[in-house]
Amino acid sequence: MKVIDLRSDTLTHPTEAMRRAMADAEVGDDVYGEDPSINRLEERAAELLGKEAGLLTASGTMSNLIAGLTYCQRGDEIVMGDQAHMFWNESAGVSALAGAQIRLVPNDDQGRIAPQDLAEAIRPKGNVHVPPTTLVCLENTHNRCSGGVLTPDDTRQVAEIAHDAGASVHLDGARVFNAAVALEVPPSELVRDVDDVSFCLSKALSCPVGSVLCGTEEFIGQARRWRKMIGGGMRQAGVLAAAGLVALDTMIERLADDHANARRLAQGLANIEGISVDPDSIQTNIVIFELDPSVGTATEVIQALAQAGVKVTPSRAQSLRMVTHRHIDGADVAEALARVSRTVAELRAAHRAG
Repeated sequence: MKVIDLRSDTLTHPTEAMRRAMADAEVGDDVYGEDPSINRLEERAAELLGKEAGLLTASGTMSNLIAGLTYCQRGDEIVMGDQAHMFWNESAGVSALAGAQIRLVPNDDQGRIAPQDLAEAIRPKGNVHVPPTTLVCLENTHNRCSGGVLTPDDTRQVAEIAHDAGASVHLDGARVFNAAVALEVPPSELVRDVDDVSFCLSKALSCPVGSVLCGTEEFIGQARRWRKMIGGGMRQAGVLAAAGLVALDTMIERLADDHANARRLAQGLANIEGISVDPDSIQTNIVIFELDPSVGTATEVIQALAQAGVKVTPSRAQSLRMVTHRHIDGADVAEALARVSRTVAELRAAHRAG
């Protein structure tokens, strides 16, 4: 039985073109700025996103942490959505290492932050009783909100409020190219109003390792020092950058295929009794769906689906997440839906009998 792995797009393997590029990559010592492949990747990434400079890091988590370290002093405050990846899944890095306090404001079901909520949350500089808000963080697409997309206007509204208050804006753009493809706009338009942006090479773009942080020359200069301090200074990492260059040239447009498969998945799930999902809410490659209590808990369903050869991850106590990627085609979606339908029916019958 073929295992259909829908846990994450981080599961993607490098393409044959990437493997060849990695084998043939020009390399040098990147800490000295002498790796030509990394230099080309950083320049290419910055150009695509309309920023002045880029910095290759080991992961999106490292990029987000470096942004926090660069902007914040100990005792500062960072405002972000209450479903932010930086809050839920990055081991409290900016709190532990940057010494910054996190303040949460609500995300809606597409990952947006209401401008009014942000305006009320930002705290002024100069009041000795409160931590100053020095950074506002956004996420596009939004991992815990079914891959929801922020439009350029969504981002602009938040950035204007933050900048008027003297705070910088960091965009966790791990899947920002998914957002650009979904909205059919250049990625630079999505990040025009933020001070910096990170994006992952190792998710739907299929690279084995890496993230790129992009911003002003001054910001990247400071970020480079923080990267070194936390152990992220790599040497002949041009073998990784070579895969990234191939990804930026060849893997962005095909993200539309993942989005189409995610919509098919959501449409099929919506027809299974015991599962609740709105297919029209799925914009990119992440599908989060709710389980009726009659089916069981997320943990029970994950275990049952694994036995049926379908791997998924939990989102909350009664919801699961599926992520499409380049190793999942239309036939896999159809087969996954058939297995989910059988498994859910069996679980519902078992619960009724019990």
